[in-house]
Amino acid sequence: MKGKNEMTASFPSLSQNEALARSVVAVFVSQLNPTVSELSDLRTAVSEAVTNAIVHGYRGTVGTVYITVRQVEEHVIQVKIRDKGVGIADIEKAMEPLYTTAPEEERAGLGFAVMQSFCDEVKVRSRPGSGTTVTLIKKLQPHVPASQAGKGA
Repeated sequence: MKGKNEMTASFPSLSQNEALARSVVAVFVSQLNPTVSELSDLRTAVSEAVTNAIVHGYRGTVGTVYITVRQVEEHVIQVKIRDKGVGIADIEKAMEPLYTTAPEEERAGLGFAVMQSFCDEVKVRSRPGSGTTVTLIKKLQPHVPASQAGKGA
C-alpha cells in the first residue's frame, strides 16, 4: 500500500463537540469500508475518550481536544485523542472499572473498560499537569466491497 492516510482535528472541550469528534472519525474510517459494527465500535470508543478529556482532563474549564486518525496498516486504524489538561496521576488506577474522579456527576467509571472492549488495543500516556493521550487501535476485517462481490474469481 502506498502512503498512509491521516487527518487531524482540534476543537474546544465543550460537551457538544463529543458528537463532532465521533462523526469526524467515522467519516475518515468509512473510506476503508468497515462493517457497521466496526464503525459503531470505533465511534463508541472515541466518544468515551473524548468525554474523558472534556470531563476529567479539563474539569470544568475549556481547553482544546486534539484528534489524529491514521491508517497505520491496510486494515488497521489508530486514533489518538489528546488533551493538555490535568493529566492522570495513576493510570493503572484510572483504568480500573468503576473508578471515577467525578462521582458527584454520577459518572460510572467505565470509560476505559468500554474503550478496551471495542478496540484491539488501548494505550494511555499521561503526566499530571501536562495532559493525557489515549491511543485506540482498531483492526478492521478485510472484506470484498459489495460492488465487487460475485465478480469472477
